[in-house]
Amino acid sequence: MSIVCGFPLLECVYCLACARWVWKKCLYTAGHESENWGLATAEEFQPIPHLCRLILSVYEEDLRNPLWAPPGGYGINPDWVISKKNYEETHGMVPPYMIYLDHDNADIVLAVRGLNLARESDYAVLLDNKLGQTKFDGGYVHNGLLKAAEWLLDAECEVLRELVERNPNYTLTFAGHSLGAGVVTLLTMVAVQNNDKLQNIERKRIRCFAIAPSRCISLNLAVRYADIINSVVLQDDFLPRTTTALEDVFKSLFWDTCTLEEKMLKDPRRLYAPGRLYHIVERKPFRLGRFPPVVRTAVPVDGRFEHIVLSCNVTSDHAIIWIEKESQKALDLMLERDRIMEIPAQQRMERQESLAREHTEEYKAALRRAAALNVPQAHSPSGYGTFTGTDGGGENSGGFSEEVPVLSSRMRRESWDELVRRLFQRDDSGQMVLRP
Repeated sequence: MSIVCGFPLLECVYCLACARWVWKKCLYTAGHESENWGLATAEEFQPIPHLCRLILSVYEEDLRNPLWAPPGGYGINPDWVISKKNYEETHGMVPPYMIYLDHDNADIVLAVRGLNLARESDYAVLLDNKLGQTKFDGGYVHNGLLKAAEWLLDAECEVLRELVERNPNYTLTFAGHSLGAGVVTLLTMVAVQNNDKLQNIERKRIRCFAIAPSRCISLNLAVRYADIINSVVLQDDFLPRTTTALEDVFKSLFWDTCTLEEKMLKDPRRLYAPGRLYHIVERKPFRLGRFPPVVRTAVPVDGRFEHIVLSCNVTSDHAIIWIEKESQKALDLMLERDRIMEIPAQQRMERQESLAREHTEEYKAALRRAAALNVPQAHSPSGYGTFTGTDGGGENSGGFSEEVPVLSSRMRRESWDELVRRLFQRDDSGQMVLRP
């Protein structure tokens, strides 16, 4: 029709649409997703390489004679391993895991390994989900991962309760990779909702590190639990960007590019990567090789790893071996910068306190941002006390109609390195002194 009229209108529209898809998919890089996030500090990022090595150690049959230890070893004491379960002992309900009493870091760690490509039971857990199938705590969660988390808590609650009771000053950390990351995410949420099974442990003593997680909880839950759940993603990793429902895999690859983000945000059934996000970026567009890794962090509401990146590294970036290597390299760079700046102990303590305040404010800002975007069920439960001190006399989430400031994904926080450079200088002897 358009050719008969003398102007190929429909063909031009089709070509423009194809060009837009090519631009969005083929030239889109993962670094753009976190370019406005703040830089992570050594204090908050320090546990991650160690936890990656703990997860790797679950793959070993004999920790005293390891076969696949990374350079420097796993950094664990085999005598501190409380229990270690394989597939036969878990009956395929959950991947193999280990409970480790980390006296060096005053931590009780439950680490779950990732997906085993040769195990049908792992696929059964990962693919046991449909859009909007399971509700939990006012949101939606992955059905198979929730069942695995509930089984794991029932199986180990007695052991964990005893460890928490005997070590009242230790934190309780759940860590996992890939499929295990989704399990520990749901396990953390179930533990918070049933803390009576764990000696009524305080919420602030519980933390979760999901390494290369699957999309397992709805947006409102991802934001509300960001104070205790942390996700670590290496650059182009495909799994945090991919739906686990088989019928939606190709849809997420081809159709999500053309879907308005506002429409996706308002779908309460859509699942996301959980909690606070740490994005390790080590490659640059149109550049060969790897660069010194940079770690950016935020609690984003919009722009939360929405699109799959077409890259030759989408699978290698998912490997726990590469994540451990690059996270350790990133941590070493952070510590080296701190050493060069020679930050005094007092200022270091103040930085840790300031970091905790920043995370709290960023968490509250993300909740307000979610409420302002009308994300369903994005308010914080009253038990968490997130909005009890807000202006306007304790209104609920439905009362946030005015524009609110956003602190996370749209604004960089000033790093301590920049602050030290602004306040201090080196004298002739090389010592740090206050600027005049």
